[in-house]
Amino acid sequence: MKIMAVKFLPFLFFLFVSSATACDRCVHQSKVAYFSSASALQSGACGYGDLAIGFNGGRLAAAIPSFYKQGAGCGACYQIRCKDSTLCSKEGTTVIVTDLNTNNQTDFVISSRAFMAMANKGKAKDVLKLGIAEVEYKRVPCDYKSKNLAIRVEESSRKPNYLAISFLYQGGQTEIVAVDVAQVGSSSWNFMSQNHGAIWDTSRVPTGALQFRFVVTAGYDGKWNWAKSVLPADWKNGVIYDTGLQITDIAQEACSPCDDGNWKLH
Repeated sequence: MKIMAVKFLPFLFFLFVSSATACDRCVHQSKVAYFSSASALQSGACGYGDLAIGFNGGRLAAAIPSFYKQGAGCGACYQIRCKDSTLCSKEGTTVIVTDLNTNNQTDFVISSRAFMAMANKGKAKDVLKLGIAEVEYKRVPCDYKSKNLAIRVEESSRKPNYLAISFLYQGGQTEIVAVDVAQVGSSSWNFMSQNHGAIWDTSRVPTGALQFRFVVTAGYDGKWNWAKSVLPADWKNGVIYDTGLQITDIAQEACSPCDDGNWKLH
């Protein structure tokens, strides 16, 4: 599958800079609470719906607005570990953002499965009793190994006049900040708008099989990725289609250097 990189468009550059001000790859100190069930995050603001429960073994998170990034932060991965060394491991756990956290007492609200995954062996129930844990965390690359980036046609799509999609299994440490769609073989591209969360849509749907190009943050800039043939002419709602691409870029942040790769020990 061909991947095309071009100079980042100026207006997208400003979007990238604004989304990077959170410096989420730095190590942060905060608190984390949990939902009693991962299913509580299924109807999250990112719009993943029932699929969310199967992500990352159910280790899911609702993130504060500066990390949710008006939906651009959906699907981002964070490593979280609690500071109580008698109960928690140095490795902690990795969560995927599927929702927006509006609780101003904690940076994340995570699933109970993720909360217990921070524990030392045999201490999961004791960690759960904490309710709210003192933690440190940082953003880390998502690793889906053999899975390619995929596009799901949302149930709200209405052929031929409306198409809504979401991106799944986005690896690396990046954000998608622009999406275009065109008929396969055509150079007439229509931009898609970010509807909410991870959902992109358009009411100008090309006919026939569809190709996509999208900008991901990469380095201190960004690049276009081109999936030349993704949706067949008879695309269907609710179906997940493989783009044939793997995203592995690690975006840099326009903030003070902080990512030295080291975590302080307990």
